[in-house]
Amino acid sequence: MDEPMRQDTKCDDVLLPKYEEFPPTPPYTDDNTSNSCDEEVEIPLPPPTTKPREILDVDRKTPDAHVPRDPRLIRLTGVHPFNVEAPLSALFEEGFLTSPELFYVRNHGAVPEVKDQDIPDWEISIEGLVQKPMTLTLRQLIAQYEQITCPITLVCAGNRRKEQNLVRKTKGFSWGAAGVSTALFTGVAMLDVIKRARPLTKARYVCMEGADKLPNGYYGTCVKLNWAMDPNRGILLAHKMNGEMLRPDHGRPLRAVIPGQIGGRSVKWLKKLIVTAAPSDNWYHIYDNRVLPTMVDPEQSANDPNTWTDERYAIYDLSVNSVIVYPAHEEQLNLSEGLDKYTVKGYAYSGGGRRVTKVEISLDQGRSWRLAEVDYPEDRYREANRYLYGGRLDMSWRESCFCWCHWSLELSVSEFVDAGDLLVRATDESMNVQPRDLYWSVLGMMNNPWFRIVIHNEGNCLTFEHPTQPALMSGGWMERVKKAGGNLTNGHWGEKIDGEKEELSSHEPSIEVTMTKDGLKNEITIEELRKHDNDADPWFVVNGEVYSGTSFLKEHPGGAQSIISAAGLDTSDEFMAIHSETAKAMMPQYHIGTLSCSALKTITNSTSDAINDDKPRPTFLHPRQWLTAPLVSKRPISADTVILTFKLQQPTQTLGLPIGQHLMIRLRDPAKKEAIIRSYTPVSPITQQGTMDVLVKLYLDTAANPGGKMSKALNSLPMGAGVEFKGPIGKFEYLGKGKCTVSGVERHVRRFAMICAGSGITPIFQVFRAVMRDREDRTKCTVLNGNRMVEDILCRDELEGLLEGNEDRGQVIHTLTKAPYGWQGLVGRINGELTRKHFPCDEETLVLVCGPEALEKSIHVILKEQGWKDEQILFF
Repeated sequence: MDEPMRQDTKCDDVLLPKYEEFPPTPPYTDDNTSNSCDEEVEIPLPPPTTKPREILDVDRKTPDAHVPRDPRLIRLTGVHPFNVEAPLSALFEEGFLTSPELFYVRNHGAVPEVKDQDIPDWEISIEGLVQKPMTLTLRQLIAQYEQITCPITLVCAGNRRKEQNLVRKTKGFSWGAAGVSTALFTGVAMLDVIKRARPLTKARYVCMEGADKLPNGYYGTCVKLNWAMDPNRGILLAHKMNGEMLRPDHGRPLRAVIPGQIGGRSVKWLKKLIVTAAPSDNWYHIYDNRVLPTMVDPEQSANDPNTWTDERYAIYDLSVNSVIVYPAHEEQLNLSEGLDKYTVKGYAYSGGGRRVTKVEISLDQGRSWRLAEVDYPEDRYREANRYLYGGRLDMSWRESCFCWCHWSLELSVSEFVDAGDLLVRATDESMNVQPRDLYWSVLGMMNNPWFRIVIHNEGNCLTFEHPTQPALMSGGWMERVKKAGGNLTNGHWGEKIDGEKEELSSHEPSIEVTMTKDGLKNEITIEELRKHDNDADPWFVVNGEVYSGTSFLKEHPGGAQSIISAAGLDTSDEFMAIHSETAKAMMPQYHIGTLSCSALKTITNSTSDAINDDKPRPTFLHPRQWLTAPLVSKRPISADTVILTFKLQQPTQTLGLPIGQHLMIRLRDPAKKEAIIRSYTPVSPITQQGTMDVLVKLYLDTAANPGGKMSKALNSLPMGAGVEFKGPIGKFEYLGKGKCTVSGVERHVRRFAMICAGSGITPIFQVFRAVMRDREDRTKCTVLNGNRMVEDILCRDELEGLLEGNEDRGQVIHTLTKAPYGWQGLVGRINGELTRKHFPCDEETLVLVCGPEALEKSIHVILKEQGWKDEQILFF
């Protein structure tokens, strides 16, 4: 057995962590410096920290209900998962090192809960192309390997992404400029652990896997083996951060920390090191943390998997970047106060161990530059030879740079008065310089153009405007310019060039529809709302207003279940995304009051989207909760139609969608937080296990039309992407052998008259298939299917297959408005002549209609004129 690596005990203050008691909080000092071992060398110590003890209300109903957090953090992806950055000024004011409570967080899912008593026995395996595979506990890592401490800056690859999202929407959510933080990490050099496992000659990569289980497996990625084995790279297996045990959001109890590379490579909750000959095949390594060529749009990236698997586009080292922190956004400088000087401040960093060598400021849009003063606090650790937080301060011999730097430049206030903006750019020791303009890409990562602040001269006052504000926060010159119709990519930051014609904004004023009852002042408590969380008298909430759905249960086009499923819930997203202006205008008659402030807070912070999946459920869908299923297959069936296959939670699980009903699909715009919700009827059989198939008609952008939001969003999804589903909904259900229910009322029919067009075939197809496959079902079905061209006919082969042997019960009639030469079917639109000929009015016939709104309206008029009653006509 190899001799264990011993700790150097030259310094008296070496302390190995004892997990029976938590490591102490770092000592506080007035000036955040220390000279404990080397009296002549002062090093930065962490800022004072106040460890959060309380679970925030917003987290109590999420899978992270065990994680205390700082309320100052700005949430970038809603309530869950937890992705946050600190306010930029607060981050900078903490100094060179960042407290754990303000350190940025990038979580892909729920935080693994690790009990205190389980921490010493946390295991990590070293496997793959090694001679000596092994498993180590955290206790062994601490006892058998030398502990080292290093200051390291971590940066999310999405830092400053909101700037790209304002130019053109990417697939990523909107980070501001504070997706960067620095801490003192203590742990074991990864090379020491891998060296003991003895990699084989053909080994090239170290793949890492965490304990955070996600829709596409456990989070994982990789780095090159020669990087991991290079002492100067400083790659750590860390268990401490700023002298205390890692907190849950930061990887407790063990994480990888990889200096100079994007934060996505520093895997948290680390469980495996797998030495391989090829890069990681983990879903999150392939479909995240890449910069695809700028000409690749979301649709192209979804349709061509080679764009993702090309390892040339994977991001490792950070690019050089800099940001102006002061003047802060909306900071004002009063000229009447006689201030002569102002010190501009900010940060800069680079990657791959490269030092930022200069930071430059311009007040004339880049025509001239002046050098800022750059402070490198990291270098003070190189001069110290001591132990810090139980590890040897391992910096004195290193040439590489692991950390950000802070810069400053004193300017005359009069210079601001004459300038229109303030720019900063940084250069590193490899002469990498920040570009003038941004490089847009599908994921919006590695954004590093010159950082620009606009200066507004308002007479006696100067107001400063940053480019963006993070997440959904409004503000910033980029948003202002875009709203005004400016072109952010014109090379002049959207400003009008001399001689350029004024561009008109493409934004049209939105139509406001009043949804509340005029003069009604009735405050409703959370207790009152919860009394109506039932199907007898359901109340629901839209934008803080309470409505009663009781009187509309029978008339609701989507069926009573649509209202019942929303009882007691905030259904703002679904309602606003799905309903027309006409439906919204009806709402005052159902308005009964306004939620009290406390009730609104409770219902807003409540998350019913997560359910306990510990026990396998026979069916996937839930009528009151959104559930996620990953995309596993995409099969084109025509030039503008695809079938998407989604994986359910268990292989034996069925969808749980009754025949004739539909489900809702929800996608969220990460930048705008806009919910895109549409109803679909899957084409897969109700008995299909483990997966479901959804037919999607694509309405893509054309010169004349912007295309459909949902179909474009679905079409651009990469394999493995999660999509939210909810249901079933709908007022019709076919029970078999002519028996069905409409709005809960059972009835019997002898014949279905089915009228559809385009993708409206899908609910019709479900009912038609159910009847035709049951040989004992004598119900007759006639389908009248209207389309533009032959290639627009969906499910044609399946329909013809179902007719075989069932010609006495079934008939499918196609009509085309643009029929080709030799077409044997009907020509023209669905009209009264066709319905009169094929659908004679009959008391025992039920008409099922699904298609574009114009078709449904015209058919309704035609059928009423031909003697059909409303209760005989059902619109999906």
